[in-house]
Amino acid sequence: MRARDDGRGGADPSGGGCGLARRVAALDGRFHVDSPYGGPTTITAEFPCG
Repeated sequence: MRARDDGRGGADPSGGGCGLARRVAALDGRFHVDSPYGGPTTITAEFPCG
């Protein structure tokens, strides 16, 4: 799953949100936030199949 916005960027990948990284990890998935200043922010979550 990948989500992207057109905001100004600068999101803190260490948290402050609703715990998405922790929820993805609970399902043995991988979570990545790419949010350079100036934007955009892209959040990627990968889950194992099976």
